[in-house]
Formats: sequence, C-alpha cells, structure tokens
Amino acid sequence: MSSLWWSLRLRREAASVPLARHLLLSSMEAAGVDGDTAFELSVALSEACANAVEHGSDTDARAGAFRVSAYLDGNRCRIEVADTGPGFPAPSDPGHAPHEAESGRGLFLIESLADHVRFRNRPGRGGAVVSFDKVLDRGPDPLLTAS
Repeated sequence: MSSLWWSLRLRREAASVPLARHLLLSSMEAAGVDGDTAFELSVALSEACANAVEHGSDTDARAGAFRVSAYLDGNRCRIEVADTGPGFPAPSDPGHAPHEAESGRGLFLIESLADHVRFRNRPGRGGAVVSFDKVLDRGPDPLLTAS
C-alpha cells in the first residue's frame, strides 16, 4: 500500500473549501480509495474547513488563513484542519450539538463520517484543531505505488 501526505495553508474564504475537497478527492482516487469512502471523507473535510473559514481569526500574523493536512498511509487516512480563531468554548462538547442548534451540526457530521475524531484547542497559539481518521477500502489497482 502506498503513502501520501500533503499540507496546505489556505485563505480563510469560502473558495478555499472546494479547493481542499478537490485535492483530497484527487489524492484518494490516485491512491485507489473506494469512491464512497473518499466522498464521506471529503464531506467531513468540507465541514471542518467551513468551520475554520467561519470561526478563524484575523487578529494575528497568521490572519486570514487556516491549515489542512492529509495523510494517507496504508489503509488509514488522517485529516487535520487547524485555524487561528478563539478555539472551542470550554466545557462544551463540540461534537454533540442539540438538534435545534443553529450551529455545531458540521462537527456532529464529521463524527458520523469518520472512525475517530478529536476536537481540541491549540494551547498557547490559539485556534481550534479538528482531526479525524478513517480506515480506507482501497481498490485492487491504486495509481500510487509504494517505492
């Protein structure tokens, strides 16, 4: 099985979300990941990126940007989205929004689509980090080969 890693620093604007999603889907296709699994991860990534765009901060040297990283290694994919906003509020459970809530549903969706999810704040640096991973179902002939 092949490995692939990439990381992007994207502008905190709506146009960045489909860019990240397209890169992830292209990477998954090249790695021979099942289309349904790739789609689920791309939806989860879109939700995490949308949160970074909405809640990130414009007040420091990294203003107006967020970071997306993806790691495909063997049969696992790990995705991380980090912003420079205020982070998750303290004693809340970000992945469990009430059904009537106006926000927080994206985090619940990420939890529903991934195998393992972690929501955390970046100590000292500010910002929130959403990381999630999923076991991959790869087809028989991935385009990427291990070297």
